[in-house]
Parts: sequence; structure tokens; C-alpha cells
Amino acid sequence: MKPGKQKILIIDDEPGIRDQLKWNLKDDYEVVLAADGEDGVRKTRSEKPDIVALDLTLSDGGEDNEGLLVLEEIQLLDPRIKIIIVTGNEQHDLAVMAVKMGAYDFYRKPIDFAEFRVIVERALHLQALESEAFVPTAQDDASAHEMVGSCPAMIDAYDTIKRASRTDATVLIHSESGTGKELVARALHAQSPRRECPFIVINCGAIPENLLESELFGHEKGAFTGAHKMNKGKFELANRGTVFLDEIGELGLSLQVKLLRFLQEREIERVGGREPIELDIRIVAATNKDLEEEIEKGTFRADLFYRLSVISVNLPPLRERGGDILLLANYFLQRFTQEYGSSVSEFTNDTQRLLEEYSWPGNVRELENKIRRAVIMAKKSLIIPADLGLKLRSSNGKLTLREKVEELEAKCVRESLVRSQGNIRRAAEYLGINRTTFYDMLRKYSIDQSKYKQAREV
Repeated sequence: MKPGKQKILIIDDEPGIRDQLKWNLKDDYEVVLAADGEDGVRKTRSEKPDIVALDLTLSDGGEDNEGLLVLEEIQLLDPRIKIIIVTGNEQHDLAVMAVKMGAYDFYRKPIDFAEFRVIVERALHLQALESEAFVPTAQDDASAHEMVGSCPAMIDAYDTIKRASRTDATVLIHSESGTGKELVARALHAQSPRRECPFIVINCGAIPENLLESELFGHEKGAFTGAHKMNKGKFELANRGTVFLDEIGELGLSLQVKLLRFLQEREIERVGGREPIELDIRIVAATNKDLEEEIEKGTFRADLFYRLSVISVNLPPLRERGGDILLLANYFLQRFTQEYGSSVSEFTNDTQRLLEEYSWPGNVRELENKIRRAVIMAKKSLIIPADLGLKLRSSNGKLTLREKVEELEAKCVRESLVRSQGNIRRAAEYLGINRTTFYDMLRKYSIDQSKYKQAREV
């Protein structure tokens, strides 16, 4: 392969089309082939092509919108990839729709390869011009490529991120700890018109409340003991960019009022200051708490909740993501083997089974740490269960008495939440226990009660 060759991914279920395109393009480009949408998305993630030639119908008798779904998923992985739709005459309307969705152009079969090359060259030229205007940072790259997953819930999340990133609407991310809330916030920023401006993260639960106001809004000289000079807060430093407020549920009521005022008026006052300061900031917030439950308790303002949740993104816990577990495990395996120069190549069947059966209470963060450990600890090229540092149930595959009791207990908790539609008080009453004990059981079994609530329009 010649150095500096640009890469084209061809996604088409017809071997003849794939081979013809490869034969006509291979002298000038590196050509990668995929026979279906799933393989195409996987190779987009691993090969990072510059151009994708995408057939709209990817299987015999396949749905016409199959290619459109792949188009959306590729755009979420990297919106800078130029996608050329290859279509039949009868699919003209769908091809136009694909262009409206963000495809660069479409081309009808049968393919005239000289004309097709012109479209490719124009797409690459435009891509080069766009790259001059925006050079991605390492953080942007991470946000685009570390959100790995193809389960339905994650596809919905990707779609929401894509649509929300085009706007300045506030976004509330809800999920358990370790699921990747900050990655979502970074993806929203990296794909937005604000991407060249600051992205600032503030953990509302990690800073004492008496210091958090100054951290957010800054302070004037002499505002309090030790304030020897004027300091700008994170909001001012992030002007024209994005502020990510993690653990927003830990924010005290007095600061909730000030944040609400900013969302309404788009201005702040430094601690000890009297002059309003106008700012242009996009707010993204995240929580692992049920904020509607906190509203009922009186610890979170309803008006702030509705301001923050103009758009909501719900990330599923890892245990509910099915095949994404092995997809993520292999992604982390590839990343850490490169990082450590390891010869480890894959997981044994027993290890894969353990990865799929383990409940992953720490979610993606825990999986990432366990794969890192396994790459370091593995003595052979294959990762065995012991390398992960996780416990198998029992040698004969049967549950112990304690495991059976815990499995039944978790089942009862989930059933009570279904009956009560997520209401903690009623769910606890169904089981004949108090709310404190019920909350302890939720934490023990990593159960998210919010998913059992009746769906509401936000």
C-alpha cells in the first residue's frame, strides 16, 4: 500500500459490485469491503475510512430503510466521514432522503466508474477543506469512538445525541455510574457548532457546597476571607462552549436557584459582585439519581428539572446491553494490547461466558478496568477467567443456596417495581419492608427503579 492512501469502505451485499469497485479504486485508494450493515459499522469503527460507499438495500428482500439506519449509525460514529449512497433507479426518493439526512451524494446503478471516481474526488476535496477548519483534539476523538455499542437502547441514544448536538438545547443524561455519561457530553460538544470552544466538566458532588458557587460563577476581590483577587468561574471560562454538570442531583437548593436563573436569563453574577455578566453557554447535565423522586422529597426543584431535561438521554446499564458486552470487551482488549505492547489476542470460551453472565455493577468502567487487568496479568496469548479477577459461580455451573436466595430476592424487587410502576414507597409495602431497606436492595442488585416508571413526555 502506498503511504498516505485515503481509505474507502464499500458496503454492499452484491459480491460483484464490491469486487468491481475494489478493482477500479485499489490503485489510488485503500479499499475495505463489507457485505452487510453490521459488518460495515464494525469496519467503520475499526478502519476509520475517509469515504463510505453505501448500498441502500443490503440484503435480498431487505427493508429499503436498512441502508438509512446504517447511514445514521456511521454518522454518529464519525460525522466527518463522507457517505456516497449507491442505489437503484426505483429508490430515487430514498436516495434523496439519505442526502437530506447527511449523505454527501448518491449514485445510481449501473456504475460508471469514471463518474463515480469524480464524486469520490469531490467528496475528499470537501473533506480536506473541512479538516482545515476543524482539527479534532484527542478528547473529540475519544468521544466519537469510545461510545461502542449496537444494542437498540444505544442506537436510540446515538440518534438522540446526533439530533441534540445540532441545537443548543439543554440535555439531561440519566444512567447508573460507570455507563459513560461524560462520553455522551463530550460527543454532544464535539459534534456541535461549539466544538472549537471550551468543554468544561464540573462534578457537583465532588466540591463542597460552600465552595461550589465560587467555582461555578467566580468571585470578586474581597468577597470572602481569602479572596485576595478577582477570579472567573468555570461558566465564564467556558463562554461560547459547553459546561457539563455531572451529578447534578447533588446540587444544593440555593445553587439550584442560581443555575435556574442562568438558564432563564443567560447571565450570572460573581460571588460578591453586583454587575450581571452575559454568557453564551450550552448546559449538559447528568445524574444517577431519580430526580423526579428527589422532587417529591423536596431536594430538587421541579422548574430546574424541566429546564434541564429539554432533551433526555438514557444510557442502559451494561448488564442490559446483551451482545455489547463482548463488543466492548474486544474493543478494550484491542486498545490495551496496543497500549502495553501485549501479545494477548483473544478470550477463551469460558472467559466470554463469564463476561456475558457477570452482572457488571460498575458498568462499562468496571469492564474497562477488568480488561486492562487481564491484559497485564495474562500469562498466555488467551485470556482465561482468572485473569479478569472475577468469580465464577461454582465449578459445576450450579447456583449455591445463597446465590439462589439472592436471585429470588432480586426478582421480587423487580416485580414489586413493576406492580408499583416505579414508586418506591408502594414497592416496599408490597414486600413488607421499609424504604431504607428497599433502597439498600436496589443498590445491592444494581436495579434502576426509574426504568419501571410509566413513560412520560418531557
